[in-house]
Amino acid sequence: MAEAAIPVDLYNPGQVFACLGFLEAADMLLGDAEGGFEWSDEEDVKFILGAPGERNPFEVVLEFLAEAEPRRWGPAGYADPPPKKGKNAADEEDDSEDDDPEDAETETAVPSIELVKTFPAEKGDRMALPIRIGGGNRPIVELGHWADGSSRRSFKLYAGNRSACKIARAMLQGVRKKPSKNQKQKGIAQLWQEERTNLIDRPFHILTPMGGSFNFDPRGAWTAIDAGYSPNEHKHTVEASPVVEFLAAWGLEHARPEAEEFDTRQVRYAVWGMLLPPILARAALTGAVPSLPMRHFRFELDMSGKNKVVTFAELETQP
Repeated sequence: MAEAAIPVDLYNPGQVFACLGFLEAADMLLGDAEGGFEWSDEEDVKFILGAPGERNPFEVVLEFLAEAEPRRWGPAGYADPPPKKGKNAADEEDDSEDDDPEDAETETAVPSIELVKTFPAEKGDRMALPIRIGGGNRPIVELGHWADGSSRRSFKLYAGNRSACKIARAMLQGVRKKPSKNQKQKGIAQLWQEERTNLIDRPFHILTPMGGSFNFDPRGAWTAIDAGYSPNEHKHTVEASPVVEFLAAWGLEHARPEAEEFDTRQVRYAVWGMLLPPILARAALTGAVPSLPMRHFRFELDMSGKNKVVTFAELETQP
């Protein structure tokens, strides 16, 4: 059994969700994984992850993500709607007031789609189709909590004309302008090549400019001020972690933070103080395992244009 720890900010909801994502991914790739939080030193809070084998489980997960190619999947019989007159499908996806206007210069070929007989939602939505990663000698992972048609909240935060597959591709592989131009936004693949050791030791702390994202990392969130300021309009960049963004999406695949019944913008989550397998950690995230050492947090979903964004949390109860 190999065990490793990384620093985590418990007041950053995206980082906590991404810790669960690391646990889910390690369990998928290595089997019998366990994870939990250690907060005895408030200045050095850690997430601890253990899994069979000799390799650092964080390294195994990050290597898998650095090599991953996201693919769309949808229900049998689904077909992408025809693009609007005068546009191709890739251009139409980029046409959104909430997206970075420079994306119009980005290569945006719409990836092919895999059709399946079972699907989590009532019907397919081009902007919210789930994705698959893996294949070959790697396990196939299906991610699509944003398209969950069950009684659980989908917790879909992004809006506009940016698809889940495009966001996932940006988080994993980065965003490049036309081939003659430089890298605009680094993904996990580029960070893995350039800063591998630092990425393994502190995966949530390497930031890169963000265009569109799943909106889980509050460090990359912004809301317009009364004067009408927008980073898009002034071509200012905001930075966040692609590791947080992608693994938070994975972490919420089988768990959801709890929203207030009469105010769904008020959201609660919990962290747990011992190593747990994924099936128990999912319940612990909602605070539903009272016998465990736990800390409870609350945050508010704010609005950024059409998008919902996660904000930093407040501690509700003392340990």
